[in-house]
Amino acid sequence: MTVPPTTLIVETTADEDCPIDFLGDSADIVYFISMAHSERYGADHPLAKAAAVLKRRLRVNLAPLLNFADARPDNEQEERLLDSLWQDAAPLAQSAGAAAEAIEATPELRELTAGFPELPVRLRELADMADWAAERGARMRLTYVL
Repeated sequence: MTVPPTTLIVETTADEDCPIDFLGDSADIVYFISMAHSERYGADHPLAKAAAVLKRRLRVNLAPLLNFADARPDNEQEERLLDSLWQDAAPLAQSAGAAAEAIEATPELRELTAGFPELPVRLRELADMADWAAERGARMRLTYVL
């Protein structure tokens, strides 16, 4: 299997492999969470603007989605960061599901994310993965490759 150039990697601590997978390219999520993270620094990208609407106006907690890092650490500090990324699955499920629902239900968000039409679908798939992990008491980690 070839890995697309930009991919979100979802890991769990469950004793079994998650039977749920992304049914399409996960790059839209990587772009979204990257822009959502940079929004606080004044990023002017449409995805950063969408994150601002989600966080500030609609009060969607994006924090669990913003707990991510590059899957390929370059040094010990980045290796420690990877070890610290494990998080409870239930808040991640809630965050991803709420973001998907808000994007689908809000015309302004649909417009801002129009260049990333698979984003709500991929967020729902991530929410399903996180729900699966939460049901097993597992934790999750989000990393990416570019």
